Amino acid sequence: MDTHARFHAFDLLATLVAVVQPNASVLFCNSALEDALGVSRRTLVGSCFADAFTEPTQLQNALEGATENEFAAMRYDAWLKRLGYDPIKVHVIITRPEPVDEIIVEMVPLEKQTRQDREERLAEQAKSNKELIRNLAHEIKNPLGGIRGAAQLLEMEINSPELTEYTQVIIHEADRLQSLVDRLLAPHRRPHLVGDVNVHEVCERVRSLISAEFPKGLTVVRDFDISIPEFRGDREQLIQTILNIAQNACQALSERISQGDAILTFCTRVARQVTFGKQRYRLALELHVIDNGPGIPDSIRDRIFYPLVSGREGGSGLGLTLAQTFVQQHQGLIEVDSVPGHTDFKILIPLL
Repeated sequence: MDTHARFHAFDLLATLVAVVQPNASVLFCNSALEDALGVSRRTLVGSCFADAFTEPTQLQNALEGATENEFAAMRYDAWLKRLGYDPIKVHVIITRPEPVDEIIVEMVPLEKQTRQDREERLAEQAKSNKELIRNLAHEIKNPLGGIRGAAQLLEMEINSPELTEYTQVIIHEADRLQSLVDRLLAPHRRPHLVGDVNVHEVCERVRSLISAEFPKGLTVVRDFDISIPEFRGDREQLIQTILNIAQNACQALSERISQGDAILTFCTRVARQVTFGKQRYRLALELHVIDNGPGIPDSIRDRIFYPLVSGREGGSGLGLTLAQTFVQQHQGLIEVDSVPGHTDFKILIPLL
């Protein structure tokens, strides 16, 4: 069996893997390592892998220790060089299997590890929020009907217009809370309707709605990669997701809209060999909704996906929570990067 066939399983891993000889000569490298280094497997095989690091002696010393049976596995941090890019910091794991003349070097980018930890934390947080919302909404919904009904009965018994005004306040506020509860429960009631989705048709639908709502002072820019294929998803949920993010952006842009220089950008790209949700995907949709507004306030930046957290007066704080729920139902992820003058919501959804 040839070397590539023996180590083929390593190509399925998201971590960077090289199999080397004790002298650091490369026998095999997986696809993730090719992508990270920007160098083909054919070029890497036979080369000295120590030269791929900014401090080659670290790997050489580790391989020497593995060859002399000083340890079965060793870990350390190092900087991995990349063609055309700055070096990245990686956590290196040296494993000495049998036979000893084949040593496995596994590298986990520390930035990726931090991101995975953050994704896990957000996923658990979203799951807890979802359960809390469902339970709380159901607990609120039942007495609300009783309060509204009692107010209506009371209104029928009184003849004073002044007192009727008070019962109308009760009915109006009960209806407002009922509407809020319905919005909280909406993602859990409606079935997930999957069909073929063209992301650019979705973006165009959102663009037309936003343009109708803000006909002056707002420029909507479309930066599309038309090669993106259709994928299986819930079109209405995706429209609602992008619309919620876009509407939030436009509310943040209110001052610039009045000045006439507000810009909202929809940008689509294909992301290749990406890892999120502990899975590696060969292709993923990368959709950006970018605005040139003031940025997300520091006071709520870490909590923007929490339910009932809003950056504006009178906001329900449900738009981004629902957007996150809908994207997660597509096995996707939402990330945000915000500084004054540039806020970028990035949606990642697997394609393959």
